[in-house]
Amino acid sequence: MGATLRALRALVLLTGFYLLGLLMLGVLAGIDWAATLWTPGSVYAKLYIVSVVLAVPIVRGMFLLRAPKDEGLPGLPVTDTQEPRLWETVRSLAEQVGTRAPDEIVLIGDTNAAVSEDARLMGLLGGRRRLYLGLPLMAGLTESQLRAVLAHELGHYGNADTRLSAITVRGRIQVLRTIAHFEEKAGRTAAKEQARQEKKAAKALARGKSAKEIDTTGAGITYRVMAAIYTAYAKLYIRATESGSRRQELAADRAAARIAGRDATASALREIPVLDAAHGFYMNSYATLGAGAGLLPPPGEVFGGIRHLLTARHAELDEMRRDLPTENTSPYDSHPPIAERVARIEALPDDGRALEPTAPALGLLRSPEQTLAALEPAVLTPDALDMRRLDWPELVHESMATYTDRSAEPLRRATAEITGGDPSLPALLDAIDAGRLWHLADLLPKSGEATSATGRAAREFARPTLRRGLSQLVSTELVRQGRARWELSWSDPASLRLPQGYDEALPAALDAAVADRPDTEPLRKLLPLGAASGAPH
Repeated sequence: MGATLRALRALVLLTGFYLLGLLMLGVLAGIDWAATLWTPGSVYAKLYIVSVVLAVPIVRGMFLLRAPKDEGLPGLPVTDTQEPRLWETVRSLAEQVGTRAPDEIVLIGDTNAAVSEDARLMGLLGGRRRLYLGLPLMAGLTESQLRAVLAHELGHYGNADTRLSAITVRGRIQVLRTIAHFEEKAGRTAAKEQARQEKKAAKALARGKSAKEIDTTGAGITYRVMAAIYTAYAKLYIRATESGSRRQELAADRAAARIAGRDATASALREIPVLDAAHGFYMNSYATLGAGAGLLPPPGEVFGGIRHLLTARHAELDEMRRDLPTENTSPYDSHPPIAERVARIEALPDDGRALEPTAPALGLLRSPEQTLAALEPAVLTPDALDMRRLDWPELVHESMATYTDRSAEPLRRATAEITGGDPSLPALLDAIDAGRLWHLADLLPKSGEATSATGRAAREFARPTLRRGLSQLVSTELVRQGRARWELSWSDPASLRLPQGYDEALPAALDAAVADRPDTEPLRKLLPLGAASGAPH
């Protein structure tokens, strides 16, 4: 579909939103007119009020809601003086695509590349162009793969996708906001009705009468009906526009293959979902591991540390590259399934171009380490920037030690209650020896099933919780004594390195301490406990 037809379709869909609003207002007016003729005054007065209440979100959606101004993604803008090789590559690719190069390149902290354009007259006139390029993406791609990714994004400029998206986005925003207004109204009405019924039920119980079951099924039904009508149009709108978006993606893939080569484009497409998954895992399990303890990796490693993970888990990631997603998670996804895109590119005739150059894409930057460090102040929150920075081994050790100590707090509080204020590990072991283990268990948080259990069943519910808390206290004590240390691994979860012989002896000692007939002696032999050992750190 050409640019003119796509623009016409987007305008028709946007016009359809306004026509739907006018139609709904007309229906409401018709109902009011009919009520004036054939219903008593008290009835049509109420209908007038309902009509006005329903008309407000429609009018707001049509005339009062503007598409928000595109403020761009947070990132680090770089000039051609700062990054000459990167700019030279982008401009060369834009020339081969046959389009104007972006006016700005912004480096971001995600595994993504995207283009935008500040179009005018709802996308009919072009404007300032911006290329967003993720440094974690560059960390996982070769130069040839990055060229394919960039050629794909620049292909959207050449196909007028970035300009015409303004019309589509405007309509989508207005439809979804109108739906949100009706759903919000429905929710408020249901909440008020539930509160009214609960108050009435409480009064009935206070008088000794049976209370009716709370039922808000009919509350806000008119709002839900209106929301359903607009939701149906939203599905039509999104399906119509997303099908076009998928065709745009396939066209951009072909442009990338023509410019960067078939093999490089297919390889880049295989790599992107892998990098996306790896980046999400890295950010959750490594980069922000210490955030709860007020810690961050060294400057440049918040986004650059993913390189360690990619190297250590290469075999695992290779399996992901072979097993590509064949379906999207949503029928409204703007991209075709990645497996389909790869298959289309690999079906193209061999163009004789290998995957050269194979150098890391970060090599296009003048100083990758400095750029990775400079990105952090541009995208991290002020609170994050104020966190203490530690090298990876110390970060993992201090973070895990802090979290382990915090996790033991419920058992520590229970111990203090049992002992009259002493939360220490020696006090806990003394309480166990005094036969108070199951009294401790009663003071710990329980699930609903555990709360209702009695006798032997109650003990079996409580035993794992007791053992886990005791293990956390023991680990904290061993770390405090300097006899255990949490170790970093890029291929496996962090692990606690114990003194020699403890890997087998410690689990057995913990089991003995929470047995039906508790025995703390094996644990005491493993822990030379001093008077100062109980206070948390």
